[in-house]
Amino acid sequence: MKKLISAQKAASLIKDGSRIMVGGFGLVGSPLTLIHSLFLSGVKDLEIISNNLGEPGRGLGVLVRNKRVRKGIGSYFTSNPDVVKAYQMGELEIELIPQGTLSEAIRAGGAGIAGFYTPVGVGTLLAAGKEERVIEEKKYIFQPSLKADFALIKAHKADELGNLVYTKSARNFNPNMATAANMVIAEVDEIVKVGELSPEEIVTPHLYVDYLVLKEVEMP
Repeated sequence: MKKLISAQKAASLIKDGSRIMVGGFGLVGSPLTLIHSLFLSGVKDLEIISNNLGEPGRGLGVLVRNKRVRKGIGSYFTSNPDVVKAYQMGELEIELIPQGTLSEAIRAGGAGIAGFYTPVGVGTLLAAGKEERVIEEKKYIFQPSLKADFALIKAHKADELGNLVYTKSARNFNPNMATAANMVIAEVDEIVKVGELSPEEIVTPHLYVDYLVLKEVEMP
C-alpha cells in the first residue's frame, strides 16, 4: 500500500501553473475527490486538458468558477455556462480540439509520438495556424501530441500495486491519460489484494500509476 495517499496529500503535489490532464466525460469517470481537494488547496493558474471543464459548480466547474484555471484544452465546453462567460470576459483561454483528435493526441503523447496528420478540422477555424499537408491528394493538418505534468484519473478498482480496472463508459479518456503525464494519481472506489484482479480485466498496469487515492466525493 505504498502508493495509497490522502486526497489532501495528492493535491499538495500540484503547484501553481501546472498542466494537468483530468479524466471524465461530463462528470462520468471524473476524479471528483481529487478535484475537490485541488480546489481546497488553493492552487491556481492551471492549464487543464479534459474533454470538458465540468458543469456549473460541479467537478472542474468549481475551479473555473473560482478563477483557478488559466487555460482549458478540450472538446466540449459549452455545457458549462461559466466556461463560456469566463472565455468571453477574457479570464480563460480555450483551445478546442475535436473529440477523436483529442483522444488520439493524448494517446500519441503517451506513446512518445510527436504528433500526427488528420483530415478533421481542415478548412475550419480549428485549422488556423496549423501546418497543412497534402497526402495522396487529400488535405491534412498536423496535430501535436499532448502531455502533462500530472494526470488525475478515475478507475473503479485498483490492487495494492496500482493495477487499474474501469467500469463501462467511466473508462473514457482515463487509460490514455495514465500514459501521458509525468505523475499519475488515480482515484479509485476500492483497493483489493494483489491477485484479486483478473489479468484480462486490467487496463492500466501499475507501472503507470504513481499514487492511489480512495474516493470520498460521490457523483452529485
